[in-house]
Amino acid sequence: MRERLATDGGVQWVDVHQHPEVLDDLGLDLEAVRERLHVADGQGRMQVGADALAATLRRVPRWGWLAAPLRWWGVRRITDLFYNAFARGLYRWNRARGHW
Repeated sequence: MRERLATDGGVQWVDVHQHPEVLDDLGLDLEAVRERLHVADGQGRMQVGADALAATLRRVPRWGWLAAPLRWWGVRRITDLFYNAFARGLYRWNRARGHW
């Protein structure tokens, strides 16, 4: 997560490397957050991975239209597979380059 990249639709991005205290407040592990996108909504519910991506897109006005198709039956499974493959590759790429 990055720090304050956007505040559109109430989305607040936090760089957990600069502000690791937010993880303690949410009961999350840094390594888990590095591997998958995590989103906490206003009611304290946590969404992870493709669900977190869809939840974020719903909140950003110019990208909100993408959220519904990502959750459609049939498309959801494909979305999950692509998201997991992308997240795994990005995680490995960042670790290999010592970005953490």
